[in-house]
Amino acid sequence: MALHIAWLGKKSPPCGNVTYSREITNGLLDRGYQVSFLHFAQEDEQEAEGEGEMPDVTLPCLYKSQVYTLPSLRANKVLVESLKKLKPDIVHASLTLSPLDFFLPDICEELKIPLVATFHPAYSEKYRTLTAGTALMTYQLYAPFLARYDRVIVFSQSQKELLIRLGVGPETLRVIPNGVDTRKYTPGPSTAKEDFKARYLYVYQGRMAIEKNVEALLRAWCAAEMPSDCKLLMVGGGALMPSLMANYGPEQNILWLGAIVNDQERLQILRGCDVFILPSQIEGLSLSLLEAMACGLACLATDVGADGEVLTGAGIVLNPQYVKTQLQALLPIFYQHPEMIRLLGNKARQRVLERYSLSHNLDRLEACYQELMTAYSLVRPAAKVKS
Repeated sequence: MALHIAWLGKKSPPCGNVTYSREITNGLLDRGYQVSFLHFAQEDEQEAEGEGEMPDVTLPCLYKSQVYTLPSLRANKVLVESLKKLKPDIVHASLTLSPLDFFLPDICEELKIPLVATFHPAYSEKYRTLTAGTALMTYQLYAPFLARYDRVIVFSQSQKELLIRLGVGPETLRVIPNGVDTRKYTPGPSTAKEDFKARYLYVYQGRMAIEKNVEALLRAWCAAEMPSDCKLLMVGGGALMPSLMANYGPEQNILWLGAIVNDQERLQILRGCDVFILPSQIEGLSLSLLEAMACGLACLATDVGADGEVLTGAGIVLNPQYVKTQLQALLPIFYQHPEMIRLLGNKARQRVLERYSLSHNLDRLEACYQELMTAYSLVRPAAKVKS
C-alpha cells in the first residue's frame, strides 16, 4: 500500500517554496502516493485555496509573505487535530520560516509520526555581505531544531556541510537538489520576440527584493548601452518594483511584466528569450534558473547558494561582489556573438537533464521515504500510525 504523506507548505504568495511544494506533491500523486496538503491561509483565502486534487487542510495565519509566515495562535492546535485525523505515514514540511517549524519535532514525536523537512533558505557561503550575514543567522537559529527532525533535505553539498558545522548530524541530512519537469520546460516555438518587437531578449525572473540585487543588473544594462533591438524583460513582483520602475523603463528597453502566475505564459516567454540573468547576493537553488536552463537559454548567475555549482561548466558564473562590472562587459557579447547563445543554451539544457530533472528528484525522495520508514520501524516499533 502506498504511503500517505502529510505535506506542510505554502500555496501562496508565488515563490520558490510554493512551486517546490506544488511540483513535488503533484509528482507524488502521479506515482501513486496519497497526499494531504496542509498549508497556511488567512481567512479571506481559505475558500479560494481549499480546492485541489488532494485533501486540503488550511492552517490559520496572521501574515505570510514570500519569505516568512506568522501563524495564528490556533495553528498549532489545528495542525495536531488534523494529523490525528489524517493518520499519515510521514509528515513532510517544506519549511516556511515560521515559528511552527520549531514545534514540529515535538508534535510528531508525540504522535509517533516520522518527520521530514526540506530546508531551503537562501545563503552565500563564499562571500560575506550584510545580506549573507543575515541569511547565516537563519541557519544558526534553525540548526538546533533541524537536528531533531528525522530527515532534513537540502539542495546542495555546501548547504549540507554548513548545517553539519552548525551541529546537525550528517546521518540526518540528505542532498536532493531541486528539479524541474524536463518534459514541460523544453526549448520550443514562441512569439515573444514578435510580441516585444525585439531581435534579442534578455530576462530576469524572480522577486524584486534587495537580496536579488536587481538594480545591479539594471545599472549594468544601461551602462552597456545595449542596442534598441535588445530588450530586457523583468518578470516578477516585490517591494522594490515601484521605485525601480520609476528609474528604469521602456526608454532603456527595459520592460516590466510583473508577476506571471500562469505557467504556460511564463513558459512562452522563456522559450522566446535568449539570455537569463540572476544577479542575487544570496540564493538556495533557484527554480527560475533551472527552468531557464531547461528551456535552453544561455544563463548567467552569481556564485551563491547552489547556483554556482549548478552552472559551472554549463553557463557563466558571476562574482556577486562585482556583478555590475561583469554584466556590463558580458551582456553585449551575446548579441555580438549570437553563437554563444546556442552553445551555452545546449550546455544548460544538458546539465538539467543529467542532474536536475524532477523525475530524478522524486526518485531520490522516494528512496529517502523508504529508508526512513525502515529505520523508524526498527528503532521505534510502535511508531507507524496505521490508516
